[in-house]
Amino acid sequence: MQRADFETWKAKVRSVAGCTRPVHLSGRWAIQDAHSGAELAARSGQIMTPCGNRRESVCPACSDRYAADAFHLLRAGLSGGSKGVPKTVAETPRVFVTLTAPSFGAVHNRRVSPTTGKTMPCACGSFHHEHDPARGQPIEPDTYDYTGHVLWQAHVGPLWNRFTTYLKRHLARAAGIGSREFGDHLRASYAKVAEYQRRGVIHLHAVLRLDGPNGPTDPPPDWATTDLLTEGVRTAARAVSVTAPEVDGQRRVLCWGEQLDVRPIRAANASQLENERGEITEDRLSAYVAKYATKGTSTAEAVDKPIRSQGHLDLLAINPHHRRIIQTAWDLGAPVACPDCHPNHPHTGDGCPCHSRTGSCPTCHGGGQVSRTTREHYLRPDTAPVVDPLDALKLRRWAHMLGFRGHFLSKSKHYSTTFTQIRADRRDYRHHQALDELGVTDEQITVINHWDMVSVGHDSPEETELAEAIAHRIRLDRQQRYEHEKRRN
Repeated sequence: MQRADFETWKAKVRSVAGCTRPVHLSGRWAIQDAHSGAELAARSGQIMTPCGNRRESVCPACSDRYAADAFHLLRAGLSGGSKGVPKTVAETPRVFVTLTAPSFGAVHNRRVSPTTGKTMPCACGSFHHEHDPARGQPIEPDTYDYTGHVLWQAHVGPLWNRFTTYLKRHLARAAGIGSREFGDHLRASYAKVAEYQRRGVIHLHAVLRLDGPNGPTDPPPDWATTDLLTEGVRTAARAVSVTAPEVDGQRRVLCWGEQLDVRPIRAANASQLENERGEITEDRLSAYVAKYATKGTSTAEAVDKPIRSQGHLDLLAINPHHRRIIQTAWDLGAPVACPDCHPNHPHTGDGCPCHSRTGSCPTCHGGGQVSRTTREHYLRPDTAPVVDPLDALKLRRWAHMLGFRGHFLSKSKHYSTTFTQIRADRRDYRHHQALDELGVTDEQITVINHWDMVSVGHDSPEETELAEAIAHRIRLDRQQRYEHEKRRN
């Protein structure tokens, strides 16, 4: 803080809202008159740009911006009137759905009686307080199905895809039309977000909306009601299943958990997420869902970067349950012994007999290990699949996500706008703001914009800490302005 350039540094950090991992750029920006070449505005030297990471545990400032974009994306599809979505979508059938994971073994939890509101004892016989680190941990780790846990996580995407397919089929049958004709009468649009539970599994929260065949600008047919959509969601969720690849001679049939929550969404006319009838309101729902889009895997659940080696995994500061989940994913995605030079025994590292073999193995090139796909092609060249089903899951790549391979926030094409469009609108707004200050239009100017990357991140832990403090201050100021405007309205 005593540096001569501290105020300059502080201004740069504030310009990126306190980003903790800014990208440092060096270059030049200028606006010139298209006819005379005169320079109307210019900037050169070094600047900072936000890192853009959506995870709050990595960069709180950029996660706030991502959450704000997610809020507008979600709310546009709920209320309409912005982002190219008409207001009439607020009158279409809409539901808020929560799809859960099945049980892979009993875990410590904190149950509350729905009638008395009192805390009930866990299955272990103890009472767990709200922040007890034991919550979510298996009661019997040795009998917990870690393999099933990882395989289910890896198949959440296929489960969701089949769920939407089954939903459309149910709606088509209810209307008395064929499945192939569904798109001519109705379109099911959605936006969903994934949330990690304490036990390390994903729950999906989704907004489902029924539109006409041309999307939000087209009203749905009269027979498409909220009750029909609710019934279709429940029927599809119970019918869906996916068969996982064979592991240790067992093929698991994966499905959604028993807990399923389906609630109708009404127009925003209350200040709470739920109104007195248990219906969801739009503003609170958008904020609620957008919040989870920035959480990802915090230090309480997993890690924010891919696992590079077993040594990397061994050094992770995580709880034993999540360590075993990651280890299981790592082991399931591991290569296997080469069937050419190890037909009857596994590869054992430096002391392996394959090292005394004359010449390099043409299959593993001396490594002693190959992928399951390579092994199957060697053993069954005529019948082996193009890619082994377990290799296709790429579990080592997604081990840090506890096996989950999907996007945390995704939507169907016609639900609302896109993140790309929202960011383009923001850039366009700032561009025209600069032109308005100069009193010129796009046709009158030429923009020169060239920057090269210099580095990423702050120069010291102290700078990072100061940036976090600036981000915290900006967040508090924004919350105070929001509360002030809320009271005025």
